[in-house]
Amino acid sequence: MDNATRSERSRNAALEAAIAIIARDGPGRLTLDAIARESGLSKGGVMHQFRTKEAVLKALLERQMAHFEEFSTAYMAKVSATSPNPNLATQLATVREAATSPNSAALALVAAMVENPSLMALPRGREMERMAAIREEAADPDLAMLRWAGAMGLLLSSLFGMSPLSKDEHQRLFARLVDDAQWAGLEQPAAKRSAKPAAASVAKAASKRKRA
Repeated sequence: MDNATRSERSRNAALEAAIAIIARDGPGRLTLDAIARESGLSKGGVMHQFRTKEAVLKALLERQMAHFEEFSTAYMAKVSATSPNPNLATQLATVREAATSPNSAALALVAAMVENPSLMALPRGREMERMAAIREEAADPDLAMLRWAGAMGLLLSSLFGMSPLSKDEHQRLFARLVDDAQWAGLEQPAAKRSAKPAAASVAKAASKRKRA
């Protein structure tokens, strides 16, 4: 085995150990010593890959973001020809995948939020790009955002142990959020929404004239 391959295996072992520690013990117990014990590497071997705990968290975020970027790309290719909102469909499916995958990216996100909120700039920038694409394609951008927010709420409430829902209920609600047919009748295009306040103003003015 050459040095590059050995180094890559050590790096992956350290990251897998970090995820295991976060999932089992929480992000507060993540230390370089704990990673060394969990992975079977020496402390020096871990520090050769990552000088600090922050470097571990950053690497976790980058690796998990790359994994779900690959998932999103494949899903987008599958639905782009059939879904009226392929960016929204892809994002909802990706959030559902994160919620149901063991050792998912979400664990790394939670750890980063707890330990160093500034690391969240990494995924936040990408999320802003995705939201812009979702708004651009949607007939009703507000409804699209509500569906996305619902999916994120299911994910985060489950991660923080705050959800009273069963696994089956989570899956059923995710399925409904992803299904465009469930929402088509609720869409209100921007022109229609803006017309409602205008109509209300006209009616209010007419009522004032009548009373006068």
